[in-house]
Amino acid sequence: MQEQECTLDVKTIEAAVAGEQWALGKVLEYYADYMEELATVEIGQPDGSVKKIVDEDLKQQIGLKLLEEIPKFPLEEAKKQAAEE
Repeated sequence: MQEQECTLDVKTIEAAVAGEQWALGKVLEYYADYMEELATVEIGQPDGSVKKIVDEDLKQQIGLKLLEEIPKFPLEEAKKQAAEE
């Protein structure tokens, strides 16, 4: 099965910075795999092996922090820099 490419376009980023719920949802969806990777922890088992699990509380904290930081994204600066390139 071919993996579907998921990208964030400028319109979505602008809407997310403006606080649009649909856009914030797309940003969270875009970063979901990365947040899950960051929230994966190793737990030692009684037999000495190590089991990797996703700490759902940590994953939620990462998502909330992302949502807090999105409005601070320097959109105008990024547009200016993109225009110069």
